[in-house]
Amino acid sequence: MHVFKCGTPALDFVGTLRARHNPEPLEMLSSPESLDAWYRESGVVDGDSNCGPSDVAEAVALREAIYALVAAKLAGESYQADALSLVNRTARTPSAVPQLTQAGRRIEATAQQALSSVAREAIRILSGPEGSLLKECSRPECTQIYIDRSHGARREWCAMDPCGNRVKAAAYRARKKVNKPRTSATASVRP
Repeated sequence: MHVFKCGTPALDFVGTLRARHNPEPLEMLSSPESLDAWYRESGVVDGDSNCGPSDVAEAVALREAIYALVAAKLAGESYQADALSLVNRTARTPSAVPQLTQAGRRIEATAQQALSSVAREAIRILSGPEGSLLKECSRPECTQIYIDRSHGARREWCAMDPCGNRVKAAAYRARKKVNKPRTSATASVRP
């Protein structure tokens, strides 16, 4: 099951490698079917893109290139040339194009067109005003990148559920442990 809590498919795409900094991160794009599902669930396309194993490898490479660019942006560093080249090369290919049908809007695309749409959105974010609003979730086990549109840019987590709730619960438990009232047995024994 894919998660979409970053506010934009390009950043949600980066989040398909969960717990990135852990010794064993969780790969969500492990098969052509999981990549097809991600494209559908994210709204990049409405139907299957008929992904194959090589499409998964290309998607993972693009995801890591986007992450490298975002990480450089967050650190105030220059972009890595290889990552920049891959994102730009992918964005040059035709992207998914919405079509009007009798039933409404429909987006059908090949795997390459869907990937191009993700690359183009990443470029839009990194080159526009939202680039300065990028943050990484402050929960150590999470590595989601999100756009902080909160008042005063004080948002700390990719989402309250589960990250904010977990951090707040851990802080509460830590306070309770430190502020634990002394029992009568410990209160009467003084050094």
